[in-house]
Order: sequence, then structure tokens, then C-alpha cells
Amino acid sequence: MKLAIKDIVKVCHGRLLCGSMDTVIESYSKDTRTIQKGDCYIGIKGENFNGNDYYLEAKEKGAIACILDSFDEKNLLEDYPIVLVDDSVEALQNLARYVRSKLSATVVAVTGSAGKTSTKDMIATVLSQKYSVLKSPGNLNGQIGLPFTLLSWKGEDIVVLEMGMNDFGQMSKLTSIARPQIAVFTNIGTAHIGILGSRENILKAKLEILEGMDQGSTLVINNDNDLLSKLDLENYKIVTCGIKNQSDFQATDVHFDIGKSSYQLKWKDDPYGVVIPVMGEVFVLNSLLAIAVANIFHVEKESIQKSFQQIELSGNRMRIVSLRKDITLIDDSYNSNLEAVTSALQILKDYKGKRKIAVLGDILEMENFKEEIHRKVGALPVLKEINQIYLCGDATKYIMDSAIQNGYDKDKIYHFDSTLELKNHLEDSLEEGDTILVKASRDMHFKELAQDLEKDLTEK
Repeated sequence: MKLAIKDIVKVCHGRLLCGSMDTVIESYSKDTRTIQKGDCYIGIKGENFNGNDYYLEAKEKGAIACILDSFDEKNLLEDYPIVLVDDSVEALQNLARYVRSKLSATVVAVTGSAGKTSTKDMIATVLSQKYSVLKSPGNLNGQIGLPFTLLSWKGEDIVVLEMGMNDFGQMSKLTSIARPQIAVFTNIGTAHIGILGSRENILKAKLEILEGMDQGSTLVINNDNDLLSKLDLENYKIVTCGIKNQSDFQATDVHFDIGKSSYQLKWKDDPYGVVIPVMGEVFVLNSLLAIAVANIFHVEKESIQKSFQQIELSGNRMRIVSLRKDITLIDDSYNSNLEAVTSALQILKDYKGKRKIAVLGDILEMENFKEEIHRKVGALPVLKEINQIYLCGDATKYIMDSAIQNGYDKDKIYHFDSTLELKNHLEDSLEEGDTILVKASRDMHFKELAQDLEKDLTEK
């Protein structure tokens, strides 16, 4: 959407320090490493840097204007528009809110404690069979990522936005910007419970999304989730999806095979078979959510089937890598919470392989719930089906203690002080045909551990 600098000044409550009011902006960037010619650079202060300091670098790389919230007015540039605002993030959000008010597209919002990104990817892929679709890149779902996605709209029919939060008030702000017509809830789990205090509070914070939705709008929910299944919102249309609980879109006769899941979709009087190229009950549920959204937009079932074979999940989500000696690496290192690690362990159990080996790191942001959540992991019945467990991180000591207390063989569970020690011990003990799962919260840096394993164990 084209905006003149004079429009940006008005929308952002800013002040033009130099340059022309008539300069037209079509695209935006906050990163000088990826900025493109013609972008408007937005300088944002981070924890370890100040983006306002890079306005000249942005100009040298092709930016035609910039929006800053701090600037030495002795350094004015005659032909380079610089808009000074009180807060760059707030200005970004105001811009996105304005652009959203002018959009002709339908906005679908995806939220939940886990599975947001894979569900968003599935929904966008299915809808792309019939419509032009803009989706949130990667897992950019917050106060900065969501506005930038909206600002990148170029006339697409549908916008699929991932919306994340970790405290009260954040979803309220996001929904005031996005104003979705359809909201998809993947689940309500324990992610951010350390901040919000209970799963009930997590649901309450997620439901702030309704503040930006008109009454009568549609909610698509995971009906197998205990809290979501109890939702009673008489002013909204609720579409249910599930495996265990009777639902509008229900998967029956579910089967898992190497790298895929199959099921019969029970929907009205038109049941049909579905195959998705990823294993796991959680992905079956996510695909049901995507089918339900596709049905709202009248996508034909043949197109839905075709689209599922084209799905590419963002980030390190259930990435299957074949290594030497018929060893398989399941790289699910992108993030972790109780529900996600439970699902990943179930997939490991069902996967091929002579031995199933789980490599687990800390689940972060649990605060006062740290010990309780990790002990719950150690008590999972599925662990009895796992041949060896490798742990790294302070909190995983609770997993080890709980697993042994619940009957897991203490000689088959190991704890290490560093991922390097873990990697070396694991590589020395691997046998032909083993399958390894790598799972931890993002800040545990298990992505690098998975990459090192892949590098060391790839056929040469």
C-alpha cells in the first residue's frame, strides 16, 4: 500500500525533520542486513542495540526514508526524509493499524500455546490453492513481527497472521491492529504459565483476541483441548475440530507411518481420506483446523488433498534427516513446552528405528512452575517406550529424578553440563538404525546441537 510521507507523519503523530512530504513509501524494513532498495527504514531500539544509529547505513543500502524515535537534529540530510516519532514501535503499530483499516483482504488469525506456526503454514498452503495469500513469515507473531507482515500486503485476498503473547494486554494490542474476521485456536497449554500463573489465565489472555473481532465472527478451535472444548461464546460462531471428542471436523481411523499421518475425515455426509506429510497427532489436529478454515472459504476437497502434499513447515519443526548407518535425526529444536515435548516423544515412539533416543533440554519461561513442569515430563508414560534419554540444562535434572522415580532405568538416562559433552557421548554410543529426537526451548540452542549432529553423522 502506497503512503506518502505526509500520510506517515499524520498516522504516526510524527514530525518531518528533512526531506520531502511527497516521497511515496511502499515497503518497510527494520534490518539493514536485509533492507531492500526503496524501503522505509524504521529504527527500533533492542536490548543490545539501537536501530536509530543505523539510519545512514540504511540510506547507503537503498532506503528512501526513515522513521526514528531518537535523532541528533544537527545531522539533517536535505533530500532524505526523516520522520521523528515518540516511539518507533508504536509508530510501526499505528502504520499497520492504518493499513489494516484500508485492506480489502480477509484476515485469519492463528493463536494458541503451541502449534501456531505449523497451523498457519497449513492454512496458508490450503487457501493458496484458490486464493492469493499473505502469511506471517516464520514465527514473527508479536508486537513488531505482526505489524511488519501487514505492511507487506500487496493486494492478496487473504492474510494469515500468527499471533503470540506471553502476558495480559499483548493480544489486546495485536487484535486492535489485525482485526481478524476468523480466529483459530490450536490449544491452551502451559507455555508462559510462569508469567500468567495458570492455564485458565492463559486462556483469558488468548481470548483478548475477541476485542478486535466483530460479534458473529468465526472461531475455529481444537475441541480435544479441555479448556477450549468448554468455550461458550453465544455471540460468536464456533467451529470444532478434534480426534477424541465429537466435532464438526473429526479425524477417525488415524494411522502414522514414516514421515506421514493418514486419517478419515468425518464431516457432515461427505467423509474422505486425508494424508499429511508429517507424523503426529498434533499435526493431524492442526490439519483439521486448516481444513475447517478452507471450508469457510469454499476450497474443494481435491484441492485440500493436493495442498497437503506441498506443505513446508517453517523453522526446525519435525525436520527428518537421514544420517549414516541408517540413523535418523528428528530435529524439533525450534522451541518447547510440556504439550510440545509430549507430542514429540509420542512421534519418536511411533517412528521406525532399532532404538529410540530422546535428547531433551530445559523448557524455559516456567518461573515458579519449573520443577512441576519438568517432573511431569519425567512422569510421562511414553518415556517407558524410549530406549535412552540424554539431558542437558539445570531443569532437566527434575526430568531425570522424576523418570527414575517412575520406573525408568537409571542406567539409560544421562545428564550433561554442556551440549558438547552430550554430543560427544551420544555420537560414541550410537548404533546402526537408531532414531534421535532433539527437543528444547529455543534459548537452549539445541538447534546448533542438531546441526552439529547432522554434520558429524552425514555420509561422507
